[in-house]
Amino acid sequence: VYERDSSSVRVIFDVDEGRRVAIARVDFQGNTHFTDEQLAAQMHSRPEGFWWFRSGEYNDDRIAEDLRQNLPSFYGKQGFVDFQVLDDTLMVHEGTGKATLVVHVSEGDPYRIGSFEIVGNRRFSTDELQTFYPFTGEQRTGLLGIKHRQIAYFDDQLWQDATRKLQTLYYNNGYIYVNVRPDVLRRTGPDGKPVVDLRWVITEGQPAIVSHVEIRGNDVTHDRVIREAIVMVPGDVFRQDALIASYQRVSNLGFFNQPMPFPDTKPANEQGDIDVVFRVSEKRTGNINFGASVGQGTGVGGFLGLDEPNLFGQGKRGRFQWQFGKNINDFDVSFTDPAVRESRISATVGVHNTRVRYVIGDLGRLRRRGARLQLGFPVFGDNYTRLFASYGIDQQSFTGSSTNSAFSSAFRCNDCVRSTLGLSLMRDTRIDLPFPTAGTMVQFGLSQSGGLLGGSGNFQRVDVEGHFYAPIGSLGNAATSNVKFVLGFSTRSGFVFGNSPFFEQLFTLGGTQFFIPLRGYDEASITPFGYDPNASANGASPNAFGKAFFTMTGELGMRVSQMLYLSTFFDAGNVWSRPAQFDPTRLFRGAGIGAAVISPLGPLGIDYAYGFDRVDVFGRPKPGWKLHFKLGNFF
Repeated sequence: VYERDSSSVRVIFDVDEGRRVAIARVDFQGNTHFTDEQLAAQMHSRPEGFWWFRSGEYNDDRIAEDLRQNLPSFYGKQGFVDFQVLDDTLMVHEGTGKATLVVHVSEGDPYRIGSFEIVGNRRFSTDELQTFYPFTGEQRTGLLGIKHRQIAYFDDQLWQDATRKLQTLYYNNGYIYVNVRPDVLRRTGPDGKPVVDLRWVITEGQPAIVSHVEIRGNDVTHDRVIREAIVMVPGDVFRQDALIASYQRVSNLGFFNQPMPFPDTKPANEQGDIDVVFRVSEKRTGNINFGASVGQGTGVGGFLGLDEPNLFGQGKRGRFQWQFGKNINDFDVSFTDPAVRESRISATVGVHNTRVRYVIGDLGRLRRRGARLQLGFPVFGDNYTRLFASYGIDQQSFTGSSTNSAFSSAFRCNDCVRSTLGLSLMRDTRIDLPFPTAGTMVQFGLSQSGGLLGGSGNFQRVDVEGHFYAPIGSLGNAATSNVKFVLGFSTRSGFVFGNSPFFEQLFTLGGTQFFIPLRGYDEASITPFGYDPNASANGASPNAFGKAFFTMTGELGMRVSQMLYLSTFFDAGNVWSRPAQFDPTRLFRGAGIGAAVISPLGPLGIDYAYGFDRVDVFGRPKPGWKLHFKLGNFF
């Protein structure tokens, strides 16, 4: 449209949208082995249904993916190697906008498995490689006990997966130039049915040797610290699993920006050796935190902390923590050297001075001061397993509450000395700390207090702990996404043998603040004699503490970043008076949701949990919700 008395032009688009097209039915023609319903279930473009998520929306790209990938993949898993989609037609009713998608297919016949052979293997025997073959016929037993061999049909997806696993075997043994050709040879069997003969043709080449390991971008962290985390050294046979493990261990140091780029590999010489290049980007590691805090039991107070996990760029850790308030004054200083004199021996030394008034449980006041030394040693040269030896000495005084005389008389202690020698064995393969997304941590500890070591009491304590994590997905690209979903399972148990005059060395469950956590319940409310509904009002009794406990937690978590973690969880646990009464089949249960944040002012955490097995003062079931939160030093 030309404007009057002007050189400008207005362009008008007149759009007739027509009716929205919805797929009401998918009609397959030419299918004899599977019904229309079975085939439609393999497609993303499904007919509309009663529920809102079955809209029947027509989408060209999605239909193309269904016809070119999803349907052929489904038929391929059933042995129909010759399956084809011949054509498709969309028939639309002009009045209603309802459409029928007509798909013509040619199924062919399913291919049975014929012969199988492996050619060209020298590094591994045929028997070793045969274990990767996915179509070994299974022996089935009929109703009369007669065994028969089940017919195996060809599945192209299984065949390709098995080929990749075979290649990974070679990669993990230095043969990075290996070529595995998966041949599929079609023929007609004596009965006229189609058969495929399968063959792996292997060209191994020579194993690659690591020539150099380069580290770039570490402006602060010393090369030695990073190389300690790398499990491959020049002269080693290049292994893909060692490269992945090295990448995870360097990422776990926590000194570099995440996600860290995967190491580069490049040819080093004409013989096929490999140079490996790790590229890192330093991040600010130390933090100073101070401010106000509030917690269940500690009340309003303040905290001041300094934590540097990479002192002088040498991977040493220095930590100073002071939390103060009306009911708490906690001072703790520690120093950790992961490589004493550049060896594989680690050492941690720390001193502490704690004064705390247990408002929750109405226990009384505890003052403890002392020091601790711990040495760590690698076990059998393993990079993930360490043996720790420790010695700690504490002088402590406990004054019970005037309103809880029973507890006061049982555990009253003035300038008592606890002298403890301990050994523990730990294997830790977790990644993406502080909120792990994969790996395990298993620890077993044994300690002796008093007796020949001097001090008060004479008892032994056993602690067993396990944490297991499995990734189950991510948002977006798994290699670059920060948002990861993880399935976690944790369990803890402990046993005390002998006479312990220190109540904090015994076990009681409930809450999250002072004692062994069990969310959905009040502090110290889970006792060897069952649930105590009066624990929060009247204080804990001496009978609330036992000499054996067991807890476990299952959780579905979302790691939003290194600083934020959201989860749903299920807790269960119990405590017993003596180790001989240990019975993990009788547990108190709780479930809920939670969040944890690593902030500049320190960790923050909150949980909202439902205690299933709570009862009232008359012993009648009274389940309910409980809010747990902590702000300040730790979570």
